[in-house]
Amino acid sequence: MFVADVFASVPRKDQRAKGDCYLRGLMLDGRRKSIQAMAARLPDGNEQNLQQFVNQSTWDPTPVRRRIAERMLPLIGPEAWALDDVSFPKDGRMSVGVAHQYCGALGKQANCQVAVSVHAVTDTASCPLQWRLFLNEEWAQDAERRRGTGVPDECGHREKWLLALDILDELAGWGMRPPLVVADAGYGQNADFRAGLTGRGIPYVVAVRSDTTAHPASAVPHTPPWSGNGRKPQPRYRHPPTALAALAGDAGRDAFTQVAWRQGSRGTLHSRFLALRLRPAGVKVRRLIQDAALAREGHWDGVLPELWLLAEWPPDAKEPTNFWLSTLPTDTPITELVRLAKIRWRIEHDYRELKHGLGLDHFEGRSWTGWHHHVTLATAAHAFLTEQRLAPKADTPDSPSTRSSTPSRTC
Repeated sequence: MFVADVFASVPRKDQRAKGDCYLRGLMLDGRRKSIQAMAARLPDGNEQNLQQFVNQSTWDPTPVRRRIAERMLPLIGPEAWALDDVSFPKDGRMSVGVAHQYCGALGKQANCQVAVSVHAVTDTASCPLQWRLFLNEEWAQDAERRRGTGVPDECGHREKWLLALDILDELAGWGMRPPLVVADAGYGQNADFRAGLTGRGIPYVVAVRSDTTAHPASAVPHTPPWSGNGRKPQPRYRHPPTALAALAGDAGRDAFTQVAWRQGSRGTLHSRFLALRLRPAGVKVRRLIQDAALAREGHWDGVLPELWLLAEWPPDAKEPTNFWLSTLPTDTPITELVRLAKIRWRIEHDYRELKHGLGLDHFEGRSWTGWHHHVTLATAAHAFLTEQRLAPKADTPDSPSTRSSTPSRTC
């Protein structure tokens, strides 16, 4: 039974029963999935009991999420892990993590909560694996609001790309490793994030901005002669780097190939693409590569790593519009690069289902504990429905409890 397995780490029988009730409430028809609304629809719904279970109960959500990931990864067989952040518009200022910040749900600066998540994805199935609630610098310094919402002392402000790497590290600690990471330009543009993936041995296909700069793959650095005075010159490239938009545009429209990547609701999705080998540049990139080489080998020859650039030039556009960098092998076909670059759409599919169907953004509590409990329960509901879609007649696997000996926290 799904609930018995996923909630095996929850210590009390009555808590597991409330978890079962809450999941049914999330999956029942109904526009609003707040606790009050769900309790009114459920035959065994008790608003006070559900409020206590979600907002005050001390059950640890981490082993529940771990068990969900253990069930879903072999079932989905992901071709990539997609990461992104999702926003929850909120009134007031006392809900945990709420701040005036960019709200993707509204497309503008607004009062909202923001969470980072990592999802296992294929073209046909996906599910969230883990979450982090983003706390901006204001929340890191506001002792009154932190105390009022129960934010753990060790959880402060961390940039979203660091939260994403934290999630990958936690999942690695559970023995789970991505075959590939895909992300939008909000993450891919960050050289520190890309270096973090490379340092962990994780290949990626990530979107970047058109003004990202690079050298051609054929470019070779040289070291200017030393006069004998002052500091020895460092190796450098003879010519300044070029923006990706210019590198792709200079290749010409005829260099772009028509590629289809999947069937959409209105037919085959296709566009024109170009794949080039190049060496991403920039002060931050150079520093990161140099520091890594010095730490590893004690010297650096000035050579920047060679990667894939994938560029898209839609037939109705005047110039290339989308760009990705990838560390996939040199023999990767362009069709595979395109398919994996586009597979990130599944995380948006998950967000829509979690929000519109499963009440992810309907939580009305304010506390750190309540938010993490609710997100875990919404994830469990999503996992259950995904299992039913993928194997509606199959028995669910039995497994031992993943109960942790000490409570863990997810920052």
